[in-house]
Amino acid sequence: MPKYSVIIPVYNRIDEVEELLQSLTKQTFKDFEVIIVEDGSTMPCGDVCKKYSHDLKLQYFYKDNEGRSIARNYGIEHSSGEWLIFFDSDCLIPADYFENLERELKQLPPNTQCFGGPDATHSSFSPVQKAIGFAMTSFLTTGGIRGGKVQMEKFVPRSFNMGYTRNVYQRVGGFREMFSEDIDMSTRIRNAGFDCCLIREAYVFHKRRVDFKKFWRQVHVFGRSRITLKLLYPGSLKLVHVLPAMAVVLALIMIILGIVVSPWWFLPLGIYALAILIAATVKSRSMKVGVLAVPAAAVQLIGYGTGFIRAYFTKIVLGKGRDIEEEIALRKGK
Repeated sequence: MPKYSVIIPVYNRIDEVEELLQSLTKQTFKDFEVIIVEDGSTMPCGDVCKKYSHDLKLQYFYKDNEGRSIARNYGIEHSSGEWLIFFDSDCLIPADYFENLERELKQLPPNTQCFGGPDATHSSFSPVQKAIGFAMTSFLTTGGIRGGKVQMEKFVPRSFNMGYTRNVYQRVGGFREMFSEDIDMSTRIRNAGFDCCLIREAYVFHKRRVDFKKFWRQVHVFGRSRITLKLLYPGSLKLVHVLPAMAVVLALIMIILGIVVSPWWFLPLGIYALAILIAATVKSRSMKVGVLAVPAAAVQLIGYGTGFIRAYFTKIVLGKGRDIEEEIALRKGK
């Protein structure tokens, strides 16, 4: 029985899976198994998995397309490790990940049976990926609140890099097929009486989206799903979750005043954009990444903020929405 079971849902990500598996072969701590669950891909990665089956304790499964949460649960059912570790297919794992994790877990109190790790940007990533990575991790956006050194809310493990014990799974069950399923899972784990923690040394290199259009769709869904979580868990909505929506409204007011009253109203927006440019340039040591980080930050804040406003108005104010009955059913455990 391995110490760790690494479970990775996959959908049409052949190249990403190869890079991920290659990074796992370089781990300095070897007591883990890898379970790849192909969720009905039209371009399956079975041959890639076979290529690495001699270097890793690897299981590959192909199933009909039902969603990433169900794929993760399928992987859990075929796992045997004491700890269940979840990565996304677009991650690269540093060679000392499990070595660091093993050391840090030994220092945790017994009731802390769930953890999450941060993400970082690898030097091989494209300038757009680095800019998006900055937007998703910088405190100048809302990214820095998730695992940063300064936090505005209790840390919530995310499914691109999280893990919990088999004991937690037996008590809480698997992932639900919904947006922000990782936040839902972390909330259920805490509600069951377990503690979750951030392990900074257990970080991964996360590629995220490769262009701004896909990034917009992703963060827009994040904003909408925050209202779903409010319906599932009344009281879970905090000020920090509302900030992007407030920023969108404030920026719109400034733009209108800048056009109608005085161009000086554009100054705060310009100062903010300049701060993003400088911070991203210094961090990445690339002016190109710094320039791209400005629209990336705008996409992150506006995409999330408008998604939040849209869902709040539809589901809270109007009490409508095609999935509101599903959300209430989930709240009741149906």
